[in-house]
This record gives sequence, C-alpha cells and structure tokens, in this order.
Amino acid sequence: MTTQDAFAAGLFETAPPPAGLTSWNEAEPRRRYDIYRNNVSASLAGALASRFPAAERIVGQDFFRAMADAFIRLHPPRSPVLLAYGEDFPDFVAAFEPARDLPYLADVMRLEAARGRAYHAADARPLDPAALAAVDPASLGALVLVPHPALSVLSSIHPMVTIWAMNAGERSLGPIDPWRDEHALVTRPHLTVEVTPLPAADAVFFRHLAGGASLAEAVAGAADDRFDLSRTLAVLLRSGAFTAIKEETHDDDRHDA
Repeated sequence: MTTQDAFAAGLFETAPPPAGLTSWNEAEPRRRYDIYRNNVSASLAGALASRFPAAERIVGQDFFRAMADAFIRLHPPRSPVLLAYGEDFPDFVAAFEPARDLPYLADVMRLEAARGRAYHAADARPLDPAALAAVDPASLGALVLVPHPALSVLSSIHPMVTIWAMNAGERSLGPIDPWRDEHALVTRPHLTVEVTPLPAADAVFFRHLAGGASLAEAVAGAADDRFDLSRTLAVLLRSGAFTAIKEETHDDDRHDA
C-alpha cells in the first residue's frame, strides 16, 4: 500500500495517522490529520444531507449525522464527483439497526435518490402526443417506447410519497390515515423534477414499459380491475416519462457480427 493509499484509507477510520506522516512544522501530525479527517467527514455528511433532506428532517440533524458517519466509514466515495454519492445509502439505512423503528425511511430515501438522479439526467424531448395518435390502432399493442433518462418507478408498502411530501414542504404535516402502500413515477420532462403518485397497477405498467415491454405486454402485466389504460396513457404523455416510439428492427436489417 502506498503512502497515498494509507493516507486516504485512514480518513475513514479512527486509527492513528499512517506511519511516516509529518507536518510542515515538524510537530506531531496527529492533530492536523484529525482536523483533515473531520473536514472530509463533515463534507461527505453534508453531501448526503443535501441529497436526502427529507430523511434528515424526519430523524433530525444529530441522528442523520450519526447515520451518515456510519455509512461513510463503510462506503467511502469512489469518485471525486459527489453528485451520485450515497446511491446505496437507502439500502444501508434499511439494515441500520438504530433506524429499525422507522421502516419507511429507506423507501423515502429511495424516492429522494430518484429525484436526484432525475435532476441530473440528460435532457430529452418528451414523446409528442401526435406521434402516438398517428399510430394505426391495430399496431398499438406492439409499440415499444423509449424511456426518458430521468424516469424512475418506485413502489413501497409504506406511504412513502406522502411522508416525503410532508417532510419536503410539499404538503402540511399531519396524520396519515389510512397507512397504505404508495407508488410513484419520477420524471423531469423539462426543468422541474416531478413526482406523480400512481395506483399499484399503473406502477407495474410503467415498470414493464420502462423495461422494454410492448404496450400489450405492459397492459397484460398490469392486469387489474382498477387499471384504466386511457387514464394511464394520459399520465404517460403528461409526465414526459417516455421520449419516442422505438423503431422496429426487421430481420433483413440485422447483420452478422
């Protein structure tokens, strides 16, 4: 292990600084190293708090910082670009014993992570409703749509959308009754990230479409007495969840490698 590797690894431990480390004034480097270590930890915890503000509000700053510090020690960043740091923080929180009394917290954080990804996703023009209207009705079932880079579909056995909204300033705090599963479509058709609550069947439909299923296959997968294709297609177009109709690849267009 090089000195640089040892220096970096020590930043996420409580051990003494690496052997051979010195300071400019030849004094004991431990204090200076600890200051640097604390600054790194504070910066990373701040990055996580910026990405998961609703979660921080739910548990409070002190608890969130302790949770973040535990995560940082086990999952240091692998890139100098911190935009995506903490992608696996929700999974860590789901197994974090001190948060066991908040079983919904990880799903709220997954929604926040999806919003962050949507915000930084590539720009793309949403599907033009005229393009869908121009398709021969007999061919609609075979359509495959191209998902927008910002698209995410999330499902939870908890009311994650309501909890997130209450702690993100989107709605007032209050009792949640009934406490039930919730599903969400996260998109960014233009400049603003949007969270659209969905019925469970609609979430299945969107998830199938985003995975490359045809319209007919997505409808079959979402089979439910409450599924309304007309309503769901209106949500699809309004949300900008897809960008284009995927062109079919014909056998005579394929070439051997």
